[in-house]
Amino acid sequence: MTAPRLADVVAREIEQRMLEGGLKAGDRLPSERDLSLELGVSRASLREAIHKLAARGLLESRHGGGTFVTDRLDASFGNLWEEILRDHPAVHEDMLEFRHMLEGRAAESAAHRATAADRERVRQNLAMLEAAFAGDDLDAQVDTDLAFHQAIAEASHNVIIGHLTASLLRLMRDNLRRNLSELMQIPAAKEQLLDQHRAVWRAIEHGDAGQAMEAAADHIGYVRQNLSRLLRSAARHKS
Repeated sequence: MTAPRLADVVAREIEQRMLEGGLKAGDRLPSERDLSLELGVSRASLREAIHKLAARGLLESRHGGGTFVTDRLDASFGNLWEEILRDHPAVHEDMLEFRHMLEGRAAESAAHRATAADRERVRQNLAMLEAAFAGDDLDAQVDTDLAFHQAIAEASHNVIIGHLTASLLRLMRDNLRRNLSELMQIPAAKEQLLDQHRAVWRAIEHGDAGQAMEAAADHIGYVRQNLSRLLRSAARHKS
């Protein structure tokens, strides 16, 4: 059996870091000198590896600015689905149903697998969410909500869950913004949503996988139920 070329080994190592979240879209790679020393390879082998990943669209070199990770891994949903979501409101319910499955499994896996660093990252994202919800900046509330759920997905240590969640949440951002705006019409919604996020975090913090899955499912269930009620009410007023 032929031994793999060194450049291929280096390319797989860099790609593995992308899959595991150590290198995210928009991140700049360390300098060629530092990265070749870290990986224990020559600059020539590193350059060849980077060229291979760039040819696959995973890295891009900017003249005079270094080499950056692209969003190719997270771009599984594109303009077509954005248009479908915009033009077919009924699909939003399907998206929420899928989130119910995906985020429940992510929380369950995070409770099993999260490291101390993962749990601290989830806690920090919860604190930022609480701070955003204390104000009236809807965009900040949406962004911190997305970051909280993404931190849990990454803490699951399942690379498919991590990248699929990133793609889905990015696709749904505008939809989530509208959802949150609608939910805020409910007087107690803000505190209820925060309590639901806290429940997910506590279950992950305590390593209770069953409770984490249940808390995540309860959160999406609350969103689905109340959005349906608000939409029915709006439809009645129009008729």
